[in-house]
Amino acid sequence: MTDCPANFIWYELMTTDPDAAAEFYGSVVGWNIAAQPSPEAGGMDYRMIERSDGGMAGGVFRLTEEMASGGARPCWMPYLYTPDVDAEIAAIEKEGGKALMPATDLPVGRIAMVADPQGVPIYIMTPVPPEGKQDAPSDVFSETEAERVRWNELTSPDQDASMAFYARHFGFEFNEKMPMGEMGDYCFIHHRGTRLGAVSPQTNAQQPAMWLFFFGVPSILEAKARIEADGGRVMMGPMEVPGGDWIVIAGDPQGAPFGLVGPKGG
Repeated sequence: MTDCPANFIWYELMTTDPDAAAEFYGSVVGWNIAAQPSPEAGGMDYRMIERSDGGMAGGVFRLTEEMASGGARPCWMPYLYTPDVDAEIAAIEKEGGKALMPATDLPVGRIAMVADPQGVPIYIMTPVPPEGKQDAPSDVFSETEAERVRWNELTSPDQDASMAFYARHFGFEFNEKMPMGEMGDYCFIHHRGTRLGAVSPQTNAQQPAMWLFFFGVPSILEAKARIEADGGRVMMGPMEVPGGDWIVIAGDPQGAPFGLVGPKGG
């Protein structure tokens, strides 16, 4: 879980109902979410997401009633690699960001939650690699594989400022864009030769500024049917995207937005 071509080293679902999430995402994406909290979670209800190949896709964190009363809502969150969490917090705050959760040491590494200068929450992390795998990169992101995040999309109220921020702090590059008419430019994110996703402008005040993650599935039509059958809500799609894949954007039964990407299927 050291620095890697993606620089997105982990993903986390924050939800009010981990058991319901396990059933839903198991059906829609194919993951196995642990029935019990991880023993390394320090008393929190934190469960691991396992892919069908035995690898890890991320984690699930139960939102407490206190968090919900404070405004926390179900959502997916990214963990971005940094070699120094404390220095990163200081730099982000100096640029107008905000620390949302103080730096904390866990068995898996040092983490903190911050809001970038445009108000979008992210985790930053200096991981502790697993025993015997000190040089192993994270594989929770893949441009092509199912059951991994295949696309990271940021909607920003200030696209230029967001691109400058993520370039400065995480080494992202923005060398390609796709004009979308009145909607502005869709600016692609690259890191060490890997295309991670894109940054798009917020087009209206009702559109949330946030990261949206697209999980790979083998059939978009089958996954769409499972979303609808299992209590989720399809908000957009299926829609074909450049390159031949298809996407849907949906919300899970607890309200966390997510995307799916893959072949159309039958």
